[in-house]
Amino acid sequence: MGLKAYAAKWLAKREVAGIKKWSDHPLEQQEKTFSYLKRVLASTSFGKEHGITNALSYAQWKEAVPVRDYEQLRPWVDQVVHGEADVLWKGKPAYLCKTSGTTSGVKYIPMSKEGIDAQIKAARSALMCYIHASGNASFVDGKMMFLQGSPKLETKHGIEVGRLSGIVAHHVPQYLQTNRLPSWQVNRMEDWEKKVDAIVDETKSKDLRLISGIPPWVQMYFERMLAQTEKESIKAVFPNLSLFVHGGVNYAPYKQRLEQLIGDSIDTIETYPASEGFIAYQDDYRSEGLLLNLDAGIFYEFIPLDQIHAEHPDRLRLDQVELNKQYAIVLNTSSGLWGYLIGDTVKFISKDPYRIVVSGRIKHFISAFGEHVIAEEVENAMTRVCAMEGRSIQEFHVAPQVSPAEGLPYHEWLIESDETLSANFAKELDRIMRELNPYYDDLIEGKVLQALKTTIVPRGAFNAYMKSQGKLGGQNKLPRLSNDRAIAEKILSTMV
Repeated sequence: MGLKAYAAKWLAKREVAGIKKWSDHPLEQQEKTFSYLKRVLASTSFGKEHGITNALSYAQWKEAVPVRDYEQLRPWVDQVVHGEADVLWKGKPAYLCKTSGTTSGVKYIPMSKEGIDAQIKAARSALMCYIHASGNASFVDGKMMFLQGSPKLETKHGIEVGRLSGIVAHHVPQYLQTNRLPSWQVNRMEDWEKKVDAIVDETKSKDLRLISGIPPWVQMYFERMLAQTEKESIKAVFPNLSLFVHGGVNYAPYKQRLEQLIGDSIDTIETYPASEGFIAYQDDYRSEGLLLNLDAGIFYEFIPLDQIHAEHPDRLRLDQVELNKQYAIVLNTSSGLWGYLIGDTVKFISKDPYRIVVSGRIKHFISAFGEHVIAEEVENAMTRVCAMEGRSIQEFHVAPQVSPAEGLPYHEWLIESDETLSANFAKELDRIMRELNPYYDDLIEGKVLQALKTTIVPRGAFNAYMKSQGKLGGQNKLPRLSNDRAIAEKILSTMV
């Protein structure tokens, strides 16, 4: 064991003890954060406009600060982007995180010094929890790969602007800089496909021990590595690879294919970082669920998903949530986001400590007929059928077919796979979807819908779609499902 690995084990023990202090007292930690946020907010123009004082109760807070999405908060964000100080948080933000919106085009999410510090601390905590639980610190003695967006930053009115992963790249501790891959020069490449090929060239002879990234882009890297090296597995290229850190999308549908490429199963850690804050991470790699990060300067609120479109939905604190119920997550942060509806849905699987699973996106659902199918359900169904059939898929997307040429409407599953799927595959998918979603089951039973249909799309169709949208690689994710056929039709057009 090298010196770095020895030091990492010692640091991991201290880190886990620190995490336990706040995770054992979650409600007190949230109250402390709430008081701090109110105190700072009261001195800003947003706070004064909304009548914020440190004496404000939570009930008064809900009256004073409505829930808003990005478009609704944008008038204040635009002031920040144009260089005004003390608008949403004290002074000016350290960074503006540039993200892709749907209705709003490019979004700029303010990130304060407190915000970037919390991002780095949470990423470190996730690794330290793994080291402490597994006893494996060997990866810090080898190379660590971070498949991410370009670290190149721009400047707007004196504020640095970039993608979240690119900003974080500037804060990697100095003692890990010699371990990290790819090189700074290669990481700055903007064209994702050329960048992946350059990373393959640069890394194929390295002692890679950890890889971090969104599963579909890691899969792309692995496939190109095997094509170039003509090796039978990633383990044959990187025999010491032992840890995969992932986030952004549900890992389960990719698991079988990635393990097939690796040639073995390796340990994984799931994280939930967002431009708005590092929300959760897997504190026990052996168990399901992510520890809600209460040490990130975030005061959390939750709206029951079945009330999200109500005029006056319930707005709950942490102590009011229930297990296994779907919630839209609302953030109040030390970067200046207030009553911010991030768009993700979560459910709690534990309250001691508070652990969540990310179940989907508010806008990513199918309810063309009142079925309200969500991402968690389609991902669960696909994962189960792939396991039953011993098949792996590259990617998939689900969309309603409201007006088929003949017969009843149905859900169409576009699936990219190198393998032939059996006639039983679609039948089992439909059976499990009926089991998971009673509304969908009622519509099938009542002959409003016919059973789902699968369409195999050619290799590369999904990447071609993402490239056409300027979203190939980095932190971008393909929506698992949509309430219309806009994405489906564009993907199918590649088959013509």
